[in-house]
Amino acid sequence: MTVTLDAPYVDSDISFDALRAELTGDLHTPDEPEYDALVSPWNLAVPMRPAAVVAVRTAEDVVAAVRFAGAHGFTAGVQATGHGAERSLAGHVLVLTRGLDEVTAHPEGWARIGSGVKWSSLVPEAARHGLAGVNGSTTDVSIVGYTTGGGVGPLARTYGINADRVRAFEVVTGDGVFRRVTATEYPDLFFALRGGKGAAGIVTAMEFDLVRMPEFYGGAIYFDAEDAAEVIERWRGWADELPELGTTSFAIFQLPPLPEIPPPLAGRMSLAIRFLWTGEPSEGARLLNQLREVAPVILDDARLRPYTEIDSVHADPVDPMPVVDPAILLDAFPAEAVERLLAVAGSGSGSPQVIVEVRHLGGAYAREGAHPSAFSHRAAKFSVLTVAMAMDDAMAAAALAHADQVFTALADWDTGGVWPNFGIPHDAVSARRSYDEQTLARLREVVDTYDPRGVLQAGAYTRA
Repeated sequence: MTVTLDAPYVDSDISFDALRAELTGDLHTPDEPEYDALVSPWNLAVPMRPAAVVAVRTAEDVVAAVRFAGAHGFTAGVQATGHGAERSLAGHVLVLTRGLDEVTAHPEGWARIGSGVKWSSLVPEAARHGLAGVNGSTTDVSIVGYTTGGGVGPLARTYGINADRVRAFEVVTGDGVFRRVTATEYPDLFFALRGGKGAAGIVTAMEFDLVRMPEFYGGAIYFDAEDAAEVIERWRGWADELPELGTTSFAIFQLPPLPEIPPPLAGRMSLAIRFLWTGEPSEGARLLNQLREVAPVILDDARLRPYTEIDSVHADPVDPMPVVDPAILLDAFPAEAVERLLAVAGSGSGSPQVIVEVRHLGGAYAREGAHPSAFSHRAAKFSVLTVAMAMDDAMAAAALAHADQVFTALADWDTGGVWPNFGIPHDAVSARRSYDEQTLARLREVVDTYDPRGVLQAGAYTRA
C-alpha cells in the first residue's frame, strides 16, 4: 500500500514494502484486517490511526522502523498497552512493542524486561525469589511506559518512584541509532528517559532494581458514601501521621450494578480507603483499625497478602474501555478541600465520575533519586484523578466538564502540574503541566541532540 501525507512530511506516495521486507515482525496498513486490533489502545475513547503499525519483535525492527520514518519524512510513535493513549502521539508509523516480551527476575534483586512487558508478567517471576517491583496501581500496564512517566504506585512513600530504580535502558533514538543508556553512558539520555515519557527514544529493554517483599498487609476497606465526610476527615490526619512504611489513597466509587461487582458496592456510591503497609503486618492492621472504627465498614478487603495480590489495593479494571481521566496535583488537602470536593463529587452531587481518587504522597516519593531525572513533581503532597466512562462524545464532554468543576473546587491548592502518566505531554500546554521550565529546557536539548529531524512523535512537545 502507498500512503500520501500532507506537506511538510512527504512530497510523494511512499510504499511500505521496503520496510516490510526488512522486518522480523509484521507491518499492517489500514486496508488490512489486522490493523484495527493492533492500533487499538486500552482506552477505547482514543482512536489511533497511523499510516502503518509495525508490530516489532526485535530491537532491530525498531531501528528499521525509525530509520524508515526518518528517511521518508514520517514521524514514529510508540505503543505497548495504550493505557496512556493520546491520539496525536500515534505518528505516521506506530511502533507496537508488545512483541518485546523478555522477562527475567534475578534473585540478586534486579530485573530485565522487554518494553512490551506488563507488570503482570514480572510480578509472579519476581515473587519466586521473594522480590517485587515498585509497580503501579494496576499490573496491567507496561513497565516501560509506567517508568518513563516516573512510575508512582502503591509503594511510593516507602520506595519512591520506579524511575529512580532504573539501572539501564536499551533504546533507539530518533536518529535511528540503538544505544545502551546508563547513569554514566549517555547520562543526558538517562535523565530524559526517566520521566520524559518517550521523548528521547523508543525503549526496547530496561533493567532495574527490585525490592525484597514476599508479602504485604493491605487492600481496601469500603464505607457508604454518606459517611465520606467523617471518614475522609479522619483519613487526612491519619495519613499525615503515617510512617513511610505505609502508602494510602481514597477513592469515591460509583460502580454499576453488575454481577462481577461485589454486592456491597454494586449500583451505589461508596468510599474506599486504600492502604499498603510494608512493615510488620500486625502494626499495619492496628493502624488501619483506626479508620475501621470511624464508621460502619460495608466491605473489608484488607489483610496480609502475598505480593502477587498487589492489584487488590486499587482494584483497577483490566478490560479495555472508553474513559476520560484527567488529573491534577495538590500542595495541600485541608478540611475546606474535603468539603468542596464532596460538594461536587460526593453523595447527592450528581457526579458522573466512576472514580474520584486522592492519593497521599510524601515520604520516599518526595526525595530525589541518586541520579537526576525528568520527573518534576516531588513537592506535590496529593494527586487527584477523575475517571468517567466515555461511550460517546456527549458523555465524554459531560465528564470532562464535571472534572473541571472538581478541579476548580480544588484550585486553591492546585500546583499547576500533573504526572506525565496522568497528563500525557503532547503539546505546549500539557508539556508545561508535566515539567518545570528547567526540566523542559533540558529535555529540549536532549531531543535536539538525538532526534534533530524530529522523527519521534513523542518528542514533539519539547518543540511546541
